[in-house]
Amino acid sequence: MGKPLGLLAAVLVLGGFLDSALTNDATTERDPSVIHTHRTVNFSESVTVHGLSTDRASPTTALFPGGGGTVKEPDTKDSEDVNNSKEKKDKDDNKTEDKKTELECPPLGLESLQVDDSQIQASSYQRTGLGPHRGRLNIQSGIADGDLYDGAWCAQHKNRHQWLEVDAIHMTLFTGVILQGRNSIWSWDWVHTYKVQLSNDSVNWKSCMNGTEEAIFEGNQNPETPVLGRIPVPTVARFIRINPQTWYPNGTICLRAEILGCRVNDPTNIYASEQARDSKDALDFRHHNYKDMRMLMKSVTEECPDITRIYTIGKSYMGLKLYVMEISDNPGKHELGEPEFRYVAGMHGNEVLGRELVLNLMQFLCREYKKGNQRVVRLVTETRIHLLPSMNPDGYEVAYEKGSELAGWAEGRYSFEGIDLNHNFPDLNNIMWDAQEKAANPAKVPNHYIPIPQYYTEEDATVAPETRAVISWMQDIPFVLGANLHGGELVVTYPYDCTRDWTPQENTPTADDAFFRWLSSVYASTNLVMANPDRRICHYEDFQSHNNIINGGAWHTVPGSMNDFSYLHTNCFEVTVELSCDKFPHASQLPVEWDNNKESLLVYMEQVHRGIKGVVRDKISKKGIADAIIKVEDHDHDIRSAADGDYWRLLNPGDYRVMVWALGYLPSMRTCHVGMEAHPTVCDFTLTKTPMQVLKDIRAKGGKIPQDLQLRLRALRLRKLRASTKALNQRRESQRLQRRRARDARGG
Repeated sequence: MGKPLGLLAAVLVLGGFLDSALTNDATTERDPSVIHTHRTVNFSESVTVHGLSTDRASPTTALFPGGGGTVKEPDTKDSEDVNNSKEKKDKDDNKTEDKKTELECPPLGLESLQVDDSQIQASSYQRTGLGPHRGRLNIQSGIADGDLYDGAWCAQHKNRHQWLEVDAIHMTLFTGVILQGRNSIWSWDWVHTYKVQLSNDSVNWKSCMNGTEEAIFEGNQNPETPVLGRIPVPTVARFIRINPQTWYPNGTICLRAEILGCRVNDPTNIYASEQARDSKDALDFRHHNYKDMRMLMKSVTEECPDITRIYTIGKSYMGLKLYVMEISDNPGKHELGEPEFRYVAGMHGNEVLGRELVLNLMQFLCREYKKGNQRVVRLVTETRIHLLPSMNPDGYEVAYEKGSELAGWAEGRYSFEGIDLNHNFPDLNNIMWDAQEKAANPAKVPNHYIPIPQYYTEEDATVAPETRAVISWMQDIPFVLGANLHGGELVVTYPYDCTRDWTPQENTPTADDAFFRWLSSVYASTNLVMANPDRRICHYEDFQSHNNIINGGAWHTVPGSMNDFSYLHTNCFEVTVELSCDKFPHASQLPVEWDNNKESLLVYMEQVHRGIKGVVRDKISKKGIADAIIKVEDHDHDIRSAADGDYWRLLNPGDYRVMVWALGYLPSMRTCHVGMEAHPTVCDFTLTKTPMQVLKDIRAKGGKIPQDLQLRLRALRLRKLRASTKALNQRRESQRLQRRRARDARGG
């Protein structure tokens, strides 16, 4: 592919740039206060294009394609000549009308932060918070305008001499610009039309042409919808400027942008050796729609049939199945003592990185298990892993049709019904807190397995089918640990997500706050981007000051979150991982993102083996006891045993007094030690039925009560009689003393 594309780029350079594809632009005056880099490059040098898909628009593509669509050329082999390629294109043109639009060149990385702040300059800006470094696609502002983190670059002056400039560092074949307006709840500002200028030295600028006239690109009609403008003749240069011409009349010049371009080889470029990093893992790094996702999952089960199983937990509103991949040495069965783990991705359909990471994880575990990777073999044999790549497939398909960079910040976030699934679970937090406030003894209020409220179970309740499916899944499988994969930030959040009294922001810890902080730190500290102390903040919050972890309520309150519901309704501990500043990273970034998260995904799964585990059994029958309550002293959150009597209690290292009891059994207590090792301490419990329960069981079976049980019941009831008699006598004696004091007082 390199040689034909290199020739194409050379032709574009010579024919597009030198033969008046660009013309001198008199409107781009320079601000002498801005420092520029000066370097001259010969435009006629032969170049090779990197990252350019062969599904490329021809140089005569319409300038204003509306949604960014283009007629795609079919892939051609290096040995095919131009005529054969054209004939094949003509035959296949009609087959591409319904295909998703693909950007010919990847984004430079304004949104993903690959482009450094130092590479972005402007003619002017109103203040630091609206400086050129804020002119990044989809960047979000804080609630208050006027701080250092506003939602766009905004020029100081309202005239046609303003510009935003990006230095690509490398010689780049520029193919397009994507524009947005300002993100703000207080101001409406966007650019209606703009010009594009290119340069090799940031001194001499030439405008893109549309035939014999300067190209005027169509911008935005609202602040949030991204609009793609294709450069009529893709051209090689190093610097690019966006030069607004008209803007919203009641606003000012403000914009957020992404630049599309393919890097080219330049022998004189000192940065030429820096290539996009690829992962050493040969996985399927691309975006998978519903059909592609099913095919990939099927291919994994065919490659590793002994350790994988695909099952569904329900359907979306539009009828798309919610597929889960199970990975275990005994798929389809819960094994006694083996913990259950889950990753859930795609709750917000436009936050797509989690979906691709989960699909990559399936492939990785399968292949490494076959290779005998001991770490993976241990995970698969000792853990039952469940991977749900797409909780909101309807929303994903909406975002996928728009594509990376064009889906905006919220397109596809919600379910088909417009429901935010992360606010759609029962709010058990306030049910528990209200009960504690009303109770005479708050310690007696249940702190786990809180029932779903009645209103939530009604047919007309606003509960998405996706949410119903996941709740049913949670109740069917005794999950111990999980993570909910999101996007748009770089931070790990932990429960509680909901604050008390509906406070917008307040640290709201659980009884297991220390362990949740440990879980969050495990992921954040091994994530290559989060752990980088020099990384730029995504939008307006500096999570590095919190070591890239934060209590969910301390960030912003989320009533009805999946994490809180999981903690209060089941035994499962769960955190939310915000994986990337860019909700929908370009496919070219997926190998890097896999490497950024691979170790984190693995080491987080291994935490399911922390703490204590065991089996609660009946002393006589030796059978497991289901729903036995496991209480750790000084931890105001209990868990329960699974159907077979096995349990898992996640704990940090230390010594713990653990009490276990079940209905009809006498309680049992023992001390359990949790060490620093990455495996759980086994703490089994054997419970003895109460004599009353034994009597009930015998009577239920119509049997005869044994003499020894009769004696035990006789002794037990005698003790109760004596205790009640003693209490009654004490109460009567107290009453007599009170009456005597009253008589003495009257006599005196």
